[in-house]
Amino acid sequence: MGRKILSAFSLTKARRLLRRADFERLSKYGRTIHRDHFVVIYCRNSLGNLRLGVTVSKRVGRAVMRNRIKRLVREYFRLNRARFDKAYDMNVIARTGAANLSSQEIHQTLESIFREMSKDSKYEAMATGTH
Repeated sequence: MGRKILSAFSLTKARRLLRRADFERLSKYGRTIHRDHFVVIYCRNSLGNLRLGVTVSKRVGRAVMRNRIKRLVREYFRLNRARFDKAYDMNVIARTGAANLSSQEIHQTLESIFREMSKDSKYEAMATGTH
């Protein structure tokens, strides 16, 4: 029974952006929200579910720091995805300085970004893809 509960919170491949074409389509058609340490590019999709991509370049820090940021972003997404009622593709891009943030600061920043995103219901453009 424990596995079923955990699988409900897992981030499966269907919930992740994996292909380069998905990221390119998002860059071309998506809307952007900027913060000091993160940029989120998002766009509606036709798949019916929310998909996440996380980009952390080497300029942000060493591998341990980059992996920590990715882990915290995915954790926030997993725990809060029920709040999103629409099907979006989104890419969270970490900027320089994000590695110096605490986990609480990262969660607060993502909270403000996603709150702004949810207010943006007027934006209904949809990036159609082959997926």
